Amino acid sequence: MVIVLLIFFFLFRSGIALFKDISLKDFLFGKNWFPVSSNPQYGILPLVAGSLLVTAGAIIISVPIGVGCAIYISQVAGPKTRTGLKIIIEFLSAIPSVVLGFLGMVVLSMLVKNAFSLSTGFTALTGSILVSLMALPTIVSIADDAINALPKEYNEASLALGATKWETIRYVLVPAASSGIIAGIMLGIGRAIGETMTVMMVTGNAAKITGNILSPARTMTATIAAEMGDTVRNGTHYNALFAVGIVLLLMSTAINIIADYVVSRSKKEAQ
Repeated sequence: MVIVLLIFFFLFRSGIALFKDISLKDFLFGKNWFPVSSNPQYGILPLVAGSLLVTAGAIIISVPIGVGCAIYISQVAGPKTRTGLKIIIEFLSAIPSVVLGFLGMVVLSMLVKNAFSLSTGFTALTGSILVSLMALPTIVSIADDAINALPKEYNEASLALGATKWETIRYVLVPAASSGIIAGIMLGIGRAIGETMTVMMVTGNAAKITGNILSPARTMTATIAAEMGDTVRNGTHYNALFAVGIVLLLMSTAINIIADYVVSRSKKEAQ
């Protein structure tokens, strides 16, 4: 606990020092991130937009696939298939992010470029696809555990009343396990928004505000990782990166709070 508090103190002390040089308004609502130009600007909006775009794309891809895989593994697959799929999921979670980044640079970026006739394959979509692969094991594992943890009587009672297997899954098992499934999804979102190396390697790192997922983008995590080594300690740029870290921390905290609220509400409704 003390170590955690010291991390928070160190992060906030360096980040807040930024506002001696620029205003909070210019930082939060500035549309330009040009820290090394002759007229440095530290607007965080392009970085927030990039993080949200990549994360949203990853969640749109990973949530339906992840929940569907969890339902298939827990309720449909046979024992051998279930064991094989769980091994694949565990293997996927063990792949280093930098290895996925290499695959993204060499293979996936070319596929995206050719599929959409783009000038470059380093786009937010490329990052979203790779980050969704990294979020999938979390979503599948937690959702699978949540469904398997349900009492067998739920399944047996539904089938005894004449419901089909798919009706039982859709109207009984998934709603009953919704709190665990939602927790898995929220943890997957946290995994996606905090990913650094992969997105830095494949998203193009263009700090601009865009809603087009086929355009290059730059995330907050990639910015911190790419620029921290080139800053002067306690300089404006250095403090600005810590301030970006504070915003990232607050966003992650908000996601966790929302997840706890949703899970608690689902449990109360289930009771």
